[in-house]
Amino acid sequence: MRTAGKTDRRLRLGSTGIWAGSADSLPAVALRQAAVAVEDLGYRTLWLQEATGREAMAQAGILLSATRRIVLATGSADIYARDAVTTAAAQGTLDEAFPGRFLLGLWGSHPSLAEDVRGHRFGPPVETMRAYLDALDTAPFGPPAATASPHRVLSALDPAMLALAGERAWGAHVLGMPVEHTRTARAVLGPDALLTVTQFCVLHPNRAQAAELARSVATAALPNRHGLLRDLGYADAIDDRLVAALVAAGSAADVAERVEEHRAAGADHVSLHVVTATPSAPPIEQWRDLAAHLPLD
Repeated sequence: MRTAGKTDRRLRLGSTGIWAGSADSLPAVALRQAAVAVEDLGYRTLWLQEATGREAMAQAGILLSATRRIVLATGSADIYARDAVTTAAAQGTLDEAFPGRFLLGLWGSHPSLAEDVRGHRFGPPVETMRAYLDALDTAPFGPPAATASPHRVLSALDPAMLALAGERAWGAHVLGMPVEHTRTARAVLGPDALLTVTQFCVLHPNRAQAAELARSVATAALPNRHGLLRDLGYADAIDDRLVAALVAAGSAADVAERVEEHRAAGADHVSLHVVTATPSAPPIEQWRDLAAHLPLD
């Protein structure tokens, strides 16, 4: 079993965290309350995504202020949303104000978001990310005693981006892939880089409704994962085997078993994206149920 944060104990992610997938569906007050609930339940890391909702760095600062010790991780801070100098300044600001509590996770975006929403030209993902990291490494940050933070991970699915994460970052974050992919990602990253994965999960007492929700999650995730899943031996169609591989559906004990499978395959830290039929309400009861079945530290 691997130990999360083994390369630098100043930032303790814990074994299991929470991915706040519905954060933009919550009013700010409810989101702050949800972050406090995650911390009080014993989770050590709360992951945030960025698409067209709240700005990642501002939201991280708000939630860091609302909590006392939990790590806030931007699982998918879009590199087209801020130039590298601004990102470096934001990371430096949060690191200075909340030492050991902020993890910068960078995402190479999607063509429609970069071009249609943000008005940029979408570039080749690996080359664009490499250039962005070059700019991050040379960006100025002026406050006294400020030092560059080593705490950054890259959102990565394909081998080329995983290799870049192992070369230029603390490690990689993988969102919504089967256990087989975790094993592949560890092989690409090597033994020393940090590997964090996010597992989709559905907890519902009605098995038929749980299966229906799990299938909808898998369907939404499939377009960006077609080729990678095919390489892992999965069919192009949404069948029961593929749904079960992408989404852990069932009881908290079932989800805990999947978490252990990821850890056995090489993951240092697993965050849980709990999907419900009511994204406007944080799944606090499900988080509580899961906390009772999982290692958190």
